[in-house]
Amino acid sequence: MAAPKSLTDRTPPGQTLTTKWPVLHYSDVPQISRTQFELRIFGEVERPLQLSFAELEALPRVQRTSDFHCVTTWSHLDNAWEGILFRTLAERTGVKSTARHVMAHSYDGYYTNIPLESLMAEDVLVAWSHDGQPLTDEHGGPLRLVVPKLYAWKSAKWLNGLEFMVQDRRGFWEERGYHNRGEPFAEERYSYQEE
Repeated sequence: MAAPKSLTDRTPPGQTLTTKWPVLHYSDVPQISRTQFELRIFGEVERPLQLSFAELEALPRVQRTSDFHCVTTWSHLDNAWEGILFRTLAERTGVKSTARHVMAHSYDGYYTNIPLESLMAEDVLVAWSHDGQPLTDEHGGPLRLVVPKLYAWKSAKWLNGLEFMVQDRRGFWEERGYHNRGEPFAEERYSYQEE
């Protein structure tokens, strides 16, 4: 069994640890109640879905603890999330073999692109709870994507759509100069760093 990683090993280069959970987003905070909420899954799938919040909660739920790294140089460790594994949703929709990428869409118009392979990891989920409490509006409630191995802009708040795609398209921040992948330990912050 591997020894637990030290705080230094868990903190990417250029990051500072914080015990706070800063709030950053480009738009006003949308107010979506759980009764109004709907998640649409579409694109390169055999069975497109539109799920209410109650239907999501009825799916097999999981708890995961992971670290969270923001491109603005802060990291918050040991976040306890509850929700549904992304791969559970992918399995229910029957992802086509042609799908290689996903665009996550949000209620505020935000969108971000992620390779499908990255989303199928065991620690990626759509979450409705953080540290035992429902996600607040400012932190992306009622539902956000959580992709721990990528910078936090890939963990879209106010999630309302998952679009499976054959070809990659750059997302909101990626179109504005952020790195297309965004891996924290490689410090993939900006598009000029792309090979």
